[in-house]
Amino acid sequence: MAKSDLAPGPMTSTVSLGRRRFVQGVGLLGAMGIPLVGSAAAGDIGQDIAVAAGPRHLVQYPGKRPLIRLSTRPPQLETPFAVFNEGPITANDAFFVRYHLANIPLSIDTQTYRVAVKGAVKTPLSLSLADLKGLGDPHEVVAVNQCSGNSRGFSSPRVFGGQSANGAMGNARWLGVPLRKVLEKAGVAGAAKHVTFNGLDTPVLPGTPDFRKSLEIEHALSAEPLLAWSMNGEDIPFLNGYPLKLIVPGYFGTYWVKHLSEIEVLDHDFEGHDAFFMTTGYRIPDNECNCVPPGTAPKAMRPITILPVRSFITSVRNGDVLKAATPIELKGIAFDGGSGIKRVDVSLDGGRSWRAAQLAASLGNFSFRQWRLPVRFERRGPATLQVRASNQKGEVQPERADWNPSGYRRHAIESTTVTIS
Repeated sequence: MAKSDLAPGPMTSTVSLGRRRFVQGVGLLGAMGIPLVGSAAAGDIGQDIAVAAGPRHLVQYPGKRPLIRLSTRPPQLETPFAVFNEGPITANDAFFVRYHLANIPLSIDTQTYRVAVKGAVKTPLSLSLADLKGLGDPHEVVAVNQCSGNSRGFSSPRVFGGQSANGAMGNARWLGVPLRKVLEKAGVAGAAKHVTFNGLDTPVLPGTPDFRKSLEIEHALSAEPLLAWSMNGEDIPFLNGYPLKLIVPGYFGTYWVKHLSEIEVLDHDFEGHDAFFMTTGYRIPDNECNCVPPGTAPKAMRPITILPVRSFITSVRNGDVLKAATPIELKGIAFDGGSGIKRVDVSLDGGRSWRAAQLAASLGNFSFRQWRLPVRFERRGPATLQVRASNQKGEVQPERADWNPSGYRRHAIESTTVTIS
């Protein structure tokens, strides 16, 4: 194991004891051929998901609190939904984990770690963390990272893929250097069309495509994309992309490449075997609703990109019992792809009538926006609570969920059934 995993050096002075323990523990597990899973909590945490493969258990990986296991290799861990009632910022140890390739890095020596910048540039670069931090004042953005398949487990008919409930998302403060600063230092060629990104995770089998993503050059040179080394004031957790992660505010998490190691500027379209996760994977029907009737094939497809407007109730769960004639405060979150939340409305009667909720202070257009609504239930019996958000562009959540073959981009109005006693 690299010396920097065990003893801080000039570039590892901020590496926490927890991360060093993670690297040591995971390295030992990997060397022994043991699945990378911590101690499992007893019981099922289905969260309204009926999965054919069996119960959804809590497990604890190094550096994380108990999270919901979707798969072991590669690790897919979902955040228990109760976490989102703790505040608009998702704690590092509660943040969901999503890998695509099973060969994930088990240790990273920050003394030798480099990011290569190559392709259609005037000056190819090999940048250390110190080099990146020296490109200018750091930039911070509060942004939601949401998996494309968040809530896929609710698809009906069921679709293939990780059967997540609503916890494959999180919101954090990301600190780093704007991507355009790196591209400007390298000098982008005039014919540049795309920028591709690769991380340190690799395929197990030679025929499996590497996980590479791309942005159009105009987007890559805009103000939003960030190369982040800090998350909520700490080093990015190992399982979330330490030591450097590509942040693409407003875009689904498939673009947020972990353990970033390579940036390549292309003067042509990104195609071929290496472009699988752009040209074949992570695509949605190319129509207004990004949907098709269940069981049918889309006529045309396009890559999934911008987050749609979405909202949740976080303070109440399905099956809760609430007291009649007693004031309570409903709370929740809303977000979209960057235009900003305009309003949130709540229904206590299954959508027959709506009340405007109060929005909390904004942490930025890419962030969760908290909302609150004091209510008082007068009638006893079952009640269906609903929440819908609209954004500054006039987009409103649909009443019913659309269907597509991958279960992507679910953002319909959420319902929570409770009993008033």
